Amino acid sequence: MDFDPEVVSYEELLELALTSHDPFRAAFKKQYASLVLTHDAEQLAAARVVAERFELARGRKLATRIEPLARFTRAEDYHQKYHLRQDRVLMAEFRAMFGEDERAFADSTAATKVNGFVAGYGTKELLDGVVDELGLSEAGRSELQTRVRQRGTRIGCSIG
Repeated sequence: MDFDPEVVSYEELLELALTSHDPFRAAFKKQYASLVLTHDAEQLAAARVVAERFELARGRKLATRIEPLARFTRAEDYHQKYHLRQDRVLMAEFRAMFGEDERAFADSTAATKVNGFVAGYGTKELLDGVVDELGLSEAGRSELQTRVRQRGTRIGCSIG
């Protein structure tokens, strides 16, 4: 993930990552484990501080592992944009945009945003602010807006 530290700090990004799922739940298979990969010693130290704060707040050890990045392997195509792939209407929109080019689909920021909204993350107000940038037809826009209105917004595992 690329991020701009002028917009969001690394610590805020870590907190978002850890509150977007249950960081205390162990994975049933290693390939599905929750993992934070750091690029340097500064990120590793910051991640450990945030993790310690989560552990102290809950009195439990995180199952999310924190490790230096040694090698990155992309997930299989069928794991890319998993929630979006479950929506026939919206997937038809992206198939029209990208055809069978799985790499372009996986790398698409529009597909990433739509996947997040379909998964239940993001508010109606947030969607309203970005919907014009997603490249969707009127039918696609309507489908996404309906899903966001009906589903609401997910709340992660807060420590507060």
